[in-house]
Amino acid sequence: MTMSATRRRSRLTCPECGQQTTEIMPTDACQYFYDCPCCGALLRPRPGDCCVFCSYGTVPCPPVQEARRQGRPTSCCCLGTPRSA
Repeated sequence: MTMSATRRRSRLTCPECGQQTTEIMPTDACQYFYDCPCCGALLRPRPGDCCVFCSYGTVPCPPVQEARRQGRPTSCCCLGTPRSA
């Protein structure tokens, strides 16, 4: 598979209020912060995860998806600079 087969949409679930929101993931940076549109909670990655999508999403971030396909370690996707919400 190639990067074009990477899923870009992920449904984030807020751990505070349970709100689910579908977002398009960036392919060029980790998204470290996400503001819940319902309760305003600031989501941050859980320890060991590289971004909010890997922590709270239904689909891991694109770099982690690609690493898994290639059989590489997936401890961090930081290919670019951090991206905030």
